[in-house]
Order: sequence, then structure tokens, then C-alpha cells
Amino acid sequence: MPRSARKKSSTGIYHIVLRGINKQPIFIDDEDNRVFLMKLLTYKKNGAYEIYAYCLMNNHIHLLMKEGNESLGTAFRRIGASYVYWYNWKYDRIGHLFQDRYRSETVETDDYFLTVMRYIHQNPVKAGMVDEVQTYPWSSYREYTGKPALCDTGFALKMFSKDTEEALKLWVRFNHETTNEKCLEYDNARRLNDSEAVDLIASIGGVKKPEEIKDLGKQKRNVIIKKLRENGMSIRQIERLTGVSFAVIREL
Repeated sequence: MPRSARKKSSTGIYHIVLRGINKQPIFIDDEDNRVFLMKLLTYKKNGAYEIYAYCLMNNHIHLLMKEGNESLGTAFRRIGASYVYWYNWKYDRIGHLFQDRYRSETVETDDYFLTVMRYIHQNPVKAGMVDEVQTYPWSSYREYTGKPALCDTGFALKMFSKDTEEALKLWVRFNHETTNEKCLEYDNARRLNDSEAVDLIASIGGVKKPEEIKDLGKQKRNVIIKKLRENGMSIRQIERLTGVSFAVIREL
């Protein structure tokens, strides 16, 4: 069945989500995050697109951006190919890393622009990774409160006030508001099959066999199990493949 054409934004602004194939991690350590942001900056200069917000999660990426002098499809093919080449070299792997087609939604109004921005910055909080948006190191939040490196911060800040100091104060308050907003996401309802789950355990846990997880130190084991649950594995599946008890997994 042919794919449906993407809806074109009248503003040129889109909320983009890229995900690892089979929900596998695309960022294992801090170096991976830094390299991806470096690639994004390089191709931003080449493609002349604007980035207003981003968040790099374990197995997916959120971007709020405006199309430049090349299509987003072309831009993400370039970015993806460059990062995947480096990632495969680092982890001695071959094959695809990203799901074959990024997802996107149009951003047509200032109100929805700000909604998406806040949603992106609050993603790690809602995922239980941090307690406060400002403590997550791999989102654009700190580019607004510090020195911008990748983001075009002025566009959003001017929506709050012409006065820079007042705009930042209002922006910070806005990004900390408690909401139940839902924006574009991948459908996370599908569970991983055991083959996919074994690959995920190896990737996140750095082990050759899933059952090695139960022999790790308690703190390291628990961190890994939390990440496995965040990436779509059920308690029963983790128990069956790793040998860690249901009761232990349930408490994490």
C-alpha cells in the first residue's frame, strides 16, 4: 500500500519524532547524544532550517523545527545516514538504526507551537527520568536559560514579551506548568517479541545473554530493568528472559 502524502505546514514548522527501529536505543551514553547534536548542528547550517526545541530520549527524538532550503525528508536522510554510520562503527554493528520514516505533525498556530515546545521539554519528566525539566541534560531547555548552541531561541521568547528578561521569566514559568497535553508520539502499544527483547537487553545492559542481568549489582540491574520497561518490555517478559523475580521488577 502506498504511503499517504505528508500534510504540508503553512508556517513551515513541524513537530518531528524519530524512533529507533524496534524501539531499540539510539543513545547508549553521553557521547552518542553529543555526536547526534553535532550532526544536527552541521546539517542545520547546510539546510538552513531553524530548530526551536529538541529532546533526545533513550530510543526516540523530538524536534520542533522549521523547514529550510531543503525538504525535511532530505535533511533527515543526511542526518540519519551520518549518525548511523558513526553509531555502527562505535558499536561494531551493521544495519538500520532508525525506523524507516520519521513522523511529523504541522504546527500552524503560536498556541500550538508553545504547547509542543512545553511537551518536548516535559517529556523526560513524564517518562520518570528526572523530576524537573531543567535537570535533563539532553533537551533544549538549557539553551533558553543559558547560551544557545543549536536553537533559535528568540522566536519563542518574543511570543512572551519584547523585554528579554521578562520573556525568559514567563517562558520558564510556562515550561514548568503541570499539564496533560498530548502531542505527536509513536504508538507504544505493540509489545516487543522475544527476539527483539533479547537484542534490547543486550544493547541496554551490555550483556551477551539476558540472564546475565540478574548477576549484576543491584543498582546497575535496577537501572537496566527500568530502561527495559520504558522501552516496551512487560514485567513477565523481563522475568522470563532475565530470571529476575516478578516481585523485584514490579517494584521498580
